Amino acid sequence: MKNYLLAITILFAFSACKQNNTKPETTKTTETVEKVMVETPEVTYPENLTKVFEAHGGVDQWKSMKSLVFTMEKPDGKEVITTNLISREGLVDNPKESIGFDGEKAWFLNKTEGEYNGKMAKYKYNLMFYFYAMPFILADDGINYAEAEPLVFEGVTYPGIQVTYEAGVGETPEDRYVLYYNPTTYQMEWLGYTVSFVPGIDKKELHFRRYDNWQKVNGLLLPKTIVGYGFKDDKPTEAKNSTAFIDVQLSDEAKDANTFAKPEKGEYVR
Repeated sequence: MKNYLLAITILFAFSACKQNNTKPETTKTTETVEKVMVETPEVTYPENLTKVFEAHGGVDQWKSMKSLVFTMEKPDGKEVITTNLISREGLVDNPKESIGFDGEKAWFLNKTEGEYNGKMAKYKYNLMFYFYAMPFILADDGINYAEAEPLVFEGVTYPGIQVTYEAGVGETPEDRYVLYYNPTTYQMEWLGYTVSFVPGIDKKELHFRRYDNWQKVNGLLLPKTIVGYGFKDDKPTEAKNSTAFIDVQLSDEAKDANTFAKPEKGEYVR
């Protein structure tokens, strides 16, 4: 996952500057003057990924948004995830814990009497944000795109776009993602991803989540549910668990920085 999908990294270097040098005509009584024109091209993405973005409302609309909030129902109660989309400050809050990133450091607050592994907080504060912000998280800086082998599932062939990260992007830049989209609608249908921060798990094998139920929020299609699947040999097998997302808020205003500040009893991740 990146910070990052996960640090999410969701961001991504594609712009370059080029110079055009022109010299005006000169006479004996005038000095030669050199004018330099600097152009900054717009960010470009692979054509098929651009069509995926457009099918979900457009990357320009996504980039005009400043904050995202959504809620997940869990056995122990609701979990609310808040993210400032530009700075990537984040907060995960549920009855058992609060996990956050204040823009510089990750922190955690254990709300129970039991033991708590705070070291995982630096991966968990934006883990579900990266899953939820698909496909737009793949417009971040520092991403490399490539064609991927299509996924064939239940008689349907889904073209794939592979995503890898440049060194130093996020907490786990070695992660690999593959977005599979519907060949007719270009809407995202599957995400294949590796997991590198959990001990004992094959770091090269693709895990799978399915995206085929969307809701429109502020002009953008965002997940209404995401279904986790079993996996074998880099392919999904059977549906396992479904996660529903409610109370989704997507705003062109960022949340106050105090929202993400470490509470007095919280601890920074060491």
